[in-house]
Amino acid sequence: MNSRRIFVAGSGKALGAAVVRAFQAAGQGNCIGCGAAEPDLRDQRAVDAFFETERPDWVVYAAGKAGGIGLNRRAPADLILDNLLCATHVLHAAQRFGAAKLLYLASSCVYPKQAPQPIREDSLYSGPLEPTNLAYASAKLAGLELCRAMRQQFGLDFNIAVPTNYFGPGDDFSPENSHVVGALMARMRAAKAAGDASLAIWGTGRARREFLYVDDVADAAVFLMRGHSWEGPLNIGSGVAVSIAELAKMLKEITGFTGTLAFDTTKPDGMPVKVLDSSKLAALGWSAKVDFGLGLGRTYDWYLEQK
Repeated sequence: MNSRRIFVAGSGKALGAAVVRAFQAAGQGNCIGCGAAEPDLRDQRAVDAFFETERPDWVVYAAGKAGGIGLNRRAPADLILDNLLCATHVLHAAQRFGAAKLLYLASSCVYPKQAPQPIREDSLYSGPLEPTNLAYASAKLAGLELCRAMRQQFGLDFNIAVPTNYFGPGDDFSPENSHVVGALMARMRAAKAAGDASLAIWGTGRARREFLYVDDVADAAVFLMRGHSWEGPLNIGSGVAVSIAELAKMLKEITGFTGTLAFDTTKPDGMPVKVLDSSKLAALGWSAKVDFGLGLGRTYDWYLEQK
């Protein structure tokens, strides 16, 4: 077994847990600080104590509070504070306690609302951000820039990747904090159980989104950590987009909900289209492996198991 010590910050959430699984499957080292053993990332002293004791060789940052449009509108200050604290503490500790390599996983919302589609990495800062997730995006940008600045100032192998919208086992399915896939799955299950004749969905249904199964994002993260170093952000995506209406129809089949879909046009769509140009990552030799429909089915099966 490789003796490398790997800390995945945020291992208690869907993406972090998937990254841990991917490292374990690849035999790349020993993952430390998982689950309950993870320090409180909002507490600098706790993070420092963990890094000083454990001395991780590799760090993957997948932490911080996140949610859909509802959470972004309801708790923008919480999102900024949580993400700023977590990123600052982990990156600062990784720099001071000698981590050899770090990967900061940002979010596709760091790109401008009107960026040309599919979004290239050089679209960063080319225009205003999407207002519905401005707080979260600002905090993720701050972490991105801290990572880039540490690479520049200290010559560290600190790298940035921008995953597209991901979903999968471990997702948040709560009505308060979930993203669109988890939210629709949970609401359709509840509507089916209640025998509802219709289900209201935020927005027009025309907004198009790219989705990637969470284990594919994790696979890309491990692929990049194993042998690559790069300047600036690098997109992780599938290049395939579906409208929210198309997604809802697929989920109707998966969940067995037979009612009608009623789109509430008084609610925001968010960005009209968001697809990442992942050609740079593809040129390195990586591509997604899990079919979108198959990934949705696996996610719903996992959700039912939790119930």
